[in-house]
Amino acid sequence: MTDSSFILEAGSVQRELKNGIATIRFGHPKSNSLPGALLTRLADVIAAAGSDPATTVIVLRSEGDGPFCAGASFDEFKTIQSAEQGRSFFSGFAKVVLAIIRAPQLVVTRVQGKTAGGGIGIVAASDYALATEAASLRLSELAVGIGPFVVGPVIERKIGLAAFSAMAVDADWRSAEWGRERGLYAEVVSDIAKLDERVEQFAAKLAGYNPEAMRRLKEVFWQGTEDWDLMLAERAGISGELVLSEFTRKAIAR
Repeated sequence: MTDSSFILEAGSVQRELKNGIATIRFGHPKSNSLPGALLTRLADVIAAAGSDPATTVIVLRSEGDGPFCAGASFDEFKTIQSAEQGRSFFSGFAKVVLAIIRAPQLVVTRVQGKTAGGGIGIVAASDYALATEAASLRLSELAVGIGPFVVGPVIERKIGLAAFSAMAVDADWRSAEWGRERGLYAEVVSDIAKLDERVEQFAAKLAGYNPEAMRRLKEVFWQGTEDWDLMLAERAGISGELVLSEFTRKAIAR
């Protein structure tokens, strides 16, 4: 049954609960990019699933067969007029990351296609990510005059400083296999049909495990992140200032 849904003028978030598996879908007509309102709603829906005692496993996915997530909304970048507005926008990514890592259930993410910027933060925050061979990755922030400050900590924690710094400095595409080798993806399959089959099979298997054991295991995974609320807020402030720079304005306009 459909547990909840939220449709914005440009984007949607839906949650469906079946057999203990809460499937959360987000979508946006521009390559599943994430404007501020959609980020806030996505964080709220993940948190709601996490607090639902009927939920044993959370599956996170985006709409369509194209990109998984294009990251931040460039259209919204253009509307930011102050550092405070910028901080508020980038804090949306912090809210989503924190909702994922603090949900007591394991979060399994389905990545069907290209993933950029904040979308990689969602993948890294997940406890288990499955992808297709088309799911290439790119941290594009430096190329437009900012940096992956908010999602950086969770990506670095997942793949290590060396791989994260390489992604952040060389803002080019990397293959899904590169992501698997470094731990962003736990599994890579050939196509979407096989991805859907594997996600369904894996989520069902997890739903049969001891919820308390999975909760305790997740606490171990994310031990040491208790101060991330403050750190990610500070990082959002850095991005919020940089997005106002002349360099970034010109880059976005291009």
